[in-house]
Amino acid sequence: MTDTIDYYFWINSDWAYFGNPRLKAMAERYKLTINYYPVDLASVYARTGGIKLQLRSVERKNYRLLEMERFRDLLGMPINLHPKYMPANGQLPSYFVIAAQQRGLDVHDLVHAVMIATWVEDRDIEDEATLVSIAEGIGLDGNGLLREAKLPAPERAYFDYTNTAVARGMFGAPFYFFRDEAFWGQDRLEYLDRSIAKALGATGASGQLRAAS
Repeated sequence: MTDTIDYYFWINSDWAYFGNPRLKAMAERYKLTINYYPVDLASVYARTGGIKLQLRSVERKNYRLLEMERFRDLLGMPINLHPKYMPANGQLPSYFVIAAQQRGLDVHDLVHAVMIATWVEDRDIEDEATLVSIAEGIGLDGNGLLREAKLPAPERAYFDYTNTAVARGMFGAPFYFFRDEAFWGQDRLEYLDRSIAKALGATGASGQLRAAS
């Protein structure tokens, strides 16, 4: 069986946004495929004891912002700490990504472009025209993907991914799996790197900060 990295994420996740470039670089370094699984984080939280951001204490909210500032500076990745169109449920953009998957496309750039739209550009990713524009900006057929996103298959896949994620032990986002070993948060990407290197008998990039959650 060919090794892959299973990546379960919420399309609105700030931490997934921070982790995307390093995850892609890791997969390329080890010549691994990433399986992208957008999930319904509200459902994951409801089933695993998570608390939505808007319901958390002020102390937790403030510390989250502090961590976002730290990783923004450490990773050199811009981020708007208070994006205009959050919170959002993320369903339509997730279906949009799944429609691209079902065409057999590599969806990394699309996933990251959607996250950039939310966290950097203050764009509404629940808006159909915005999604079409994002896709066309990276050379994809935006109108075609939007039509396919509205079919039953992407919605079914989305909730199948969510159910599978919880069954595998997911309780937050992002969540990565390699050979069924779980890693929660982009601040565990260094551990993922080491696990892959050990399994493949390769030299990893340990010793460098590669993560954030």
